[in-house]
Amino acid sequence: MVQDVPNDPLIGSTIDDRYLVLSKVARGGMSTVYLAKDVRLNRNIALKILHPHLATDNAFIERLQREAWSAASLSHPHVVQIHDHGAGAAHAYLVLEYIDGHTLRDVINKEHALTPRQALDLLDPIVEGLAAAHAAGLVHRDVKPENVLISRSGWVKIGDFGLSRAVTTTTNTGTLLGTVGYIAPELVNGEGGDARSDIYSAGIMLYELLTGEQPFHGQVPIAVAMAHVRDAVPAPSTIVPGLPAEMDELVRYMTEKDPDNRPANGASLLEDLRHIWATLTPAELDAGGSKDSSAPEFAAGPSAAADTAALTSALGRVEDQAAGTDVIEISGDSRATTVITAPTYPTSILPASSRLYVDDTESAVPGVGPDAFGDYDSDDAASGQALSKREARAEAKTRAKAAAQPTKTLGTGHPRRRAIIWVAVVVVLGILAAFAGWFLALGPGALATVPDVHNKSVTQAQKLLNEQGFERLPTTDVFDELVAAGTVVDTDPAAGASQRRFLGVTMHVSRGPVLYNVPQVAGKPLPEATTALTDAHLALGTVAEAFDEKVPAGIVLSQDPPTGTEFRNGTKVNLAVSKGPTPIPVPSVVGKTDAAAKTALKDLGLVPAIAPEQLNSPTVPAGSVLSQTPESGNLTAGGTVTLTLSKGPKMVKVPDMVGKQAGAATAELKALGFNVSVENLLGGFFGTVRFQDPQGGEAPEGSIITLKVI
Repeated sequence: MVQDVPNDPLIGSTIDDRYLVLSKVARGGMSTVYLAKDVRLNRNIALKILHPHLATDNAFIERLQREAWSAASLSHPHVVQIHDHGAGAAHAYLVLEYIDGHTLRDVINKEHALTPRQALDLLDPIVEGLAAAHAAGLVHRDVKPENVLISRSGWVKIGDFGLSRAVTTTTNTGTLLGTVGYIAPELVNGEGGDARSDIYSAGIMLYELLTGEQPFHGQVPIAVAMAHVRDAVPAPSTIVPGLPAEMDELVRYMTEKDPDNRPANGASLLEDLRHIWATLTPAELDAGGSKDSSAPEFAAGPSAAADTAALTSALGRVEDQAAGTDVIEISGDSRATTVITAPTYPTSILPASSRLYVDDTESAVPGVGPDAFGDYDSDDAASGQALSKREARAEAKTRAKAAAQPTKTLGTGHPRRRAIIWVAVVVVLGILAAFAGWFLALGPGALATVPDVHNKSVTQAQKLLNEQGFERLPTTDVFDELVAAGTVVDTDPAAGASQRRFLGVTMHVSRGPVLYNVPQVAGKPLPEATTALTDAHLALGTVAEAFDEKVPAGIVLSQDPPTGTEFRNGTKVNLAVSKGPTPIPVPSVVGKTDAAAKTALKDLGLVPAIAPEQLNSPTVPAGSVLSQTPESGNLTAGGTVTLTLSKGPKMVKVPDMVGKQAGAATAELKALGFNVSVENLLGGFFGTVRFQDPQGGEAPEGSIITLKVI
């Protein structure tokens, strides 16, 4: 189990004012996974935060956003659900379903080699989850034990679909995605991946479940990757003797180098996997596996009887949690025992039909069957050849035919009559042959070449086809981006092909390009508007930003072209997006009178507010602005600036300094806040204050007290 790092700054913080980070779970090559709480919905979630170097890669963030949208649409009990995603200046993250349990890697580390029963019990829900993803148009591209999560309640789920790519957007790429130990050969070769790449990775995972180790090893990752391209995956029975041949064949089938030789997708593999499970005997299902007496006991798989309602497999205790992988690994009590639920659709046997063939002798002919002709099986048994049911059915049919054929002619025919009949037959056959010759050589059955009528009008095309002898000319309407509406796109059969004239030629007439309605996106947030355009088969064009006093930032102000118009697939729609209210620089009004300051702020669209408390100032006259909040920066229209007014200088009582020494008098007056001016009389020889102005009373703080010294 990965321990929390006390100095991790994210622990205890809240991401996007919603996700409270509780603890750190794991750290991988691309992200760090935290246990967090969704404070809005009051539930635990797994928060996957991308490393900073990826969070600042705009291309990666855009791709992650598209794939998160696609993966979030997938809802299946064996797939970890994506709840949310976000990207900001500080973090880019995915919010996933919280799985309290452990990973399949922990099971392998604890149990090593598993029996076929145990391996298939684990693989079945994994493949069922992949089948659902493939049906939704998603490819995982990183199937491995670290991405298979097992909850405390026994659910097996595939995680990390946030880094998958939609099948419809998969392209050949030189980027090597996926973990090298499980990567498909076509991904190593840069040929792009599809559902069959997930099948290959699942095959490598099945090999590891059966043997406890991966098939390929190397000093460097590229050596392992090239082994996937070059070397065949060995049979698991070479590592664990005694495994049934069906398991070797299943691993070989799933890990074929050529994707065309593997199961087409998860649904196809699931059907094969459950069929193999149903054909294995209990001894074969329990072959191999760990020899540790504490190895877990797995319940029956899909091969159980039809009345078995719930099939479970106890996995035993998992002591250690895997760490350091780029997967969602949720720590839990390692002492807990988890249970894997049975597949949703266990294999069952359909009842035999009472009549499989229309001409089935055993059921179609009343009273006629194998027993009607004696015990024919005894003869075959005597000769050492046991007949199958199909062979027995065929022999019974042959005997029934023989029994229905007469063995004796009941009467003699008239010779002359038979001759007349034969002549008539010959004449009729001759007429039919002549008609057939004309029909196939010159008539409607003759072969003719279909002319090229591409880009011709329907009338022109009909004329050209009629000249070749084609009279039956049905039409079908098709959309076409290049051919104008009302003209012929192509024909069936195609131009240049030979066709019997009576069969006719179907003309595909263009309806022009498919046009899509421009949706209403003004008033929506920009991400929602982008999704609406994509769903409408249109594209996002230029995005212009403008200040708006009423519309919040990020909301679409207008669109071009407008809603209600129709355009071709991929047409760009330009949007104007609000930047929010126009910022207003805050001016300085300190020193201005109350009225002048208010006028200056109101002229800019700001609201002046007078602070209830006024302060003394030796420099700012009473009634003028002493200070303001804020002092600078920007506000929007209607923003408030608080003004503090001056009460003027504070009045201080002037002490009498006459008779005191000039130095002491000066110091005392300055301590009271006065400024002192000293004038010497007769040279100021004695240093004694003789006169003072003002003398007594009060004077403003900061005013000048004049001392005349003798």
